[in-house]
Order: sequence, then C-alpha cells, then structure tokens
Amino acid sequence: MLESAVEFLQSLPPAGILAFVFFITYIENLFPPSPSDVLLVFCGTMVGIGTIGFMPMLLAATAGSVTGFLTMYWIGHEFGTRWVEKKKIPFLSVDAVHKVEEWFQRYGYWLIIANRFLTGTRAVISFFAGLSELKLLKTTILCGMSAAVWNVIMIYLGYAVGDNWRDIEIWLGRYSQIIFGIMTVVIVVLIIRWIAIRNGKTTEKAGGKANEDVQG
Repeated sequence: MLESAVEFLQSLPPAGILAFVFFITYIENLFPPSPSDVLLVFCGTMVGIGTIGFMPMLLAATAGSVTGFLTMYWIGHEFGTRWVEKKKIPFLSVDAVHKVEEWFQRYGYWLIIANRFLTGTRAVISFFAGLSELKLLKTTILCGMSAAVWNVIMIYLGYAVGDNWRDIEIWLGRYSQIIFGIMTVVIVVLIIRWIAIRNGKTTEKAGGKANEDVQG
C-alpha cells in the first residue's frame, strides 16, 4: 500500500499532491491506523526538491487533520451516547461512558493538545471529545495547533533527509510502539483505579446496611 501511494504521488501535479495530502491526513482520523505520517514525510522530500512549497503543503496537511478530527468529533457528539445505549460499542457500558465524559471534561483539552502526537489514538480522542461535548471553538483551535506542529515536524524531516526518508519510517514505527505501550499502561491503571473505587463504594454500602440491620 505504501509503495503504491508513493508511486501515485510521484505521478501527480502540485495541486494533486496537495489534494492527496489533505485526503490522507483527513482519512486517518476516521480509519486508523494509516501510513499518513510516513507519506507526509515523503511529501516533505518533494518540498526539498522544489516540486511544491512548504506552506501550501503544511496548510493542506493541517486542514485535512482538523477536518478529519472535527468529523469524528461530530460523530461522537451526534451518535456516541446513542450507540453506547444501544450497545453498538462492545465492552463500553453507559456507566463507563459517564466516567469518560467526566474525565474528558477535566482533562480533555490537554489530550487534544497532545492528540496529534498520540499515534493510533487520534480517532478515539476526537470521538470522545465530541461525545463529552467539549467546546467546539476551543477544541478546533487546540486541534489545529497540535496538527500544525506535528505536520511541520513531519514535512521538515522529509525536507531534511531527502532520499533517506525511509529511515524516518523506522523511527516512526518505534515511536508508535512506545506510545501504544504507554497508553496501554495508562488505560490499565485507570481501569484498576476505577474498579478499586467502585469496590470501595460497594463495601461502604454493604457496611452501612449491616450497621442498620444491627441497630434495627
């Protein structure tokens, strides 16, 4: 898939390249994982040889990233709770969604800032941002900032390394593995904490009921 995409990119005129960049940065927010970061690095090599300008490339990539994020945000906002209530999302109960909403209301904007750097979780974050009804304007601004910074890095790396862009592919793979490992640990810790709190509340209720029975 990657090789075919690279060959296709090389056959496109500048306007076609920009349209393709918009598409790959848009679609990864809906159907992860995708090789959009690697392809963006390759597109950076085209900036290096003068096929296309840095700013047009950056604007196309960032517009695609933000539009894709907001599409998934809208899906979460409009359908997220309904899907959970109808049990269309496996392993996610209504109670769990309420917990996620509370958590996102408290920390969600920080996640949006980091969103573009959290490969493999971008669609999940945007979906829950919408489901949690985070403020649209603030969400859009923070999402745009995060996407712009990440895209600058990807395009510049391609510009800087030129024909050695595949070396970046290797490092991006390792980076994704590290991020996935960290996110897995964080999720496990949060689940354990939630279970412990829930069990603690259950014990308190049981203890209170036992005291009432004794007093009765």
